[in-house]
Amino acid sequence: METKENYLPSLITETPMQGRQLAIMLARKSVAAIQADSDIRKKLRPDYAEDTQQLIASAQVIATEFQTIAAANNYWK
Repeated sequence: METKENYLPSLITETPMQGRQLAIMLARKSVAAIQADSDIRKKLRPDYAEDTQQLIASAQVIATEFQTIAAANNYWK
């Protein structure tokens, strides 16, 4: 297994907006890890870009990531 960059040094963010951006980045990194071939990801994009169910599923993944980040940040209290 090759060494990858550490794109996630911490779940701690200064603001909820930064937490949301981190959640989106984590979701994108997960997709790239699952389907490592960028050409295939680009080929598949039109299939899900107009599919409401797949877009909602993507939003749910981001929401789950955000939930974890919010908890790690004590909900920015």
